[in-house]
Amino acid sequence: MRTVLLVGHGSRIQAGNDELLQFTSQLAARKPELKFETCFIELASPSIAGGIAKCVEEGATQIYIVPIILFAAGHSKLDIPMAIDEAKLKYPGVEFVYGRPLGVQERAVDIVLDRIREAELLSGSVGHSGNEDRAAALSLQEARTSEVEDKDTIVLLMGRGGSDPDANSDFYKLGRLLWERTPYLSVESCFIAITKPSLPEGLERCLALGARKIIVVPYLLFTGVLMKQFAEMVSRFAAEHPEIEVEIGRQLGTHPLLVDMLTERIEETMEGQSFSNCDNCKYRDEAALHHHHHHHHGEGGHGHHEHGHHGRVHHRHGHHGRQ
Repeated sequence: MRTVLLVGHGSRIQAGNDELLQFTSQLAARKPELKFETCFIELASPSIAGGIAKCVEEGATQIYIVPIILFAAGHSKLDIPMAIDEAKLKYPGVEFVYGRPLGVQERAVDIVLDRIREAELLSGSVGHSGNEDRAAALSLQEARTSEVEDKDTIVLLMGRGGSDPDANSDFYKLGRLLWERTPYLSVESCFIAITKPSLPEGLERCLALGARKIIVVPYLLFTGVLMKQFAEMVSRFAAEHPEIEVEIGRQLGTHPLLVDMLTERIEETMEGQSFSNCDNCKYRDEAALHHHHHHHHGEGGHGHHEHGHHGRVHHRHGHHGRQ
């Protein structure tokens, strides 16, 4: 039986880890012919090394490692490949095939549209776990509960934010794709960590653009510390601006389309069709300078920056997911 190791981020809040495990259970149910294990990059157990060890102990000789990560950044480009490199040394008889993050997809936009509909229908109930099908069936017009027109409404999409410019720009691309499919005045983007514009800055920008209603949607996978901070910050802003309608969406969570997206990533990894975008990767030079390090850094193939024979680094742009 072929083994898939799913790699989530991990959270200090157990509810977030539980949500991820619920999600991975849904994935496993989709592919009963495969054996699934789940591990975490940090903050929860088992670690990536622990997850790999469990797969090997149970007899796996080929492990397909698929990250449950929204965009390609440090975790998928460095942390996971480093763990794979260490495992390759420890288990020379095991083949590792590395998949890629979700990236920018039309189905991701569909999920955000569902979260907008929920926010409109439920007047910003944070953490609501209502019926997905009901939410999906609602049109934006059907979901309307306020008198504010679309031309006076702005969607503020909030990402985690990071130090990787490629990942941050992918998030902005997603926001643009969302704007193309909505009737609102604007779709603005902001981040809750590491980079700018910050969430408070994003909210202030919506005010400056003349919004009478702001729908704030977190583009985060599962609940956790950041979701709690997000809800507190937006609620505080809403209290300070009673003249503005503020509706709060919820995280992507265990949405059926997210299950579809990850299922596709698993399938392409197993077929050797996992490709990475190296064009704007900030780790190119770092990999060239530190090629003696044993990390393959990558979305697919022999690593995003492949360490070939004799330790040379080959930056490849269309490799096929083999480690």
